[in-house]
Amino acid sequence: MNATSPAPRSAVTGVEHWTTKGDVRLFLWQKYVGSPDGKPCVLFVHGSSMASQPTFDLVVPGRPDSSVMDWFARRGFECWCVDMEGYGRSSKHRDINCDIANGADDLAAATDYIMRTRGAKAFCVYGISSGALRGAMFAERHPDRVARLALDAYVWTGEGSPTLEQRRRKLPEFLKSNRRPIDRAFVHSIFERDHPDCADRRTVDAFADAILALDDSMPNGTYVDMCSKLPVNDPERIPVPTIVMRGQYDGIAGFADLVAFFGKLPSPDKQFVVMPGISHASFQQKNYLTVYHILHAFFTQPAPAYVGT
Repeated sequence: MNATSPAPRSAVTGVEHWTTKGDVRLFLWQKYVGSPDGKPCVLFVHGSSMASQPTFDLVVPGRPDSSVMDWFARRGFECWCVDMEGYGRSSKHRDINCDIANGADDLAAATDYIMRTRGAKAFCVYGISSGALRGAMFAERHPDRVARLALDAYVWTGEGSPTLEQRRRKLPEFLKSNRRPIDRAFVHSIFERDHPDCADRRTVDAFADAILALDDSMPNGTYVDMCSKLPVNDPERIPVPTIVMRGQYDGIAGFADLVAFFGKLPSPDKQFVVMPGISHASFQQKNYLTVYHILHAFFTQPAPAYVGT
């Protein structure tokens, strides 16, 4: 992937887009500097309890480069994110719980639109938490559309995950309804459950404001999948270059579970990274710039000149 050095603090352009999946409308958000033409595309995939813009385009005064989309746009990328069905600005009318497979369908629809309108061939895909499971399933189904795949806060079988152990106790509740209410206390709990010092209060407050401005409830499908249906991905069917990113303190991503998953990925172009001082929700942590650096290095890594015969 070719990308330039950081652009001066020039304006980043943001453009709203819409596409459809049957009778479902999906909201897409695009950001770039100058012209988007000829730039590599990054597609950011959000998790279970927040829409895309709060996750990837959060601006916090006094927090430099708070928006990961702006940061990558200034380094020569065309950046995209999409609200999965049931989240944010996308449709919420269907009586379904919006599971991981449905999210992979949304990614197919989103990339169809971007490829058709922008001429994109393949994407650097980044997914976090259940977004990583969606991204991995998308890569299984459409490997030709994925240039490089980043899985952050991923979970494979769920073994060794204290977060999922606690969440499974509420599985009967999740099965009773397609959606669950959220509030400010819930958003704060994401940062308090593993290692509270990883994130600062001002950033978490801004994150909560942005999430709650769009949603007061979230679909239960990814929670049901992660509590009762893992594994939903087959690493041997993910042939693309892949990085597995685990926060040092992340309670959802069991280390041994991820190592086993990593070992089964067939591509020799793969990396496993532990991110120091990170729990969950990497881009809202104090060490967010470390995450940017790791991701940028992987997305801009040149193709190997030799891989053997």
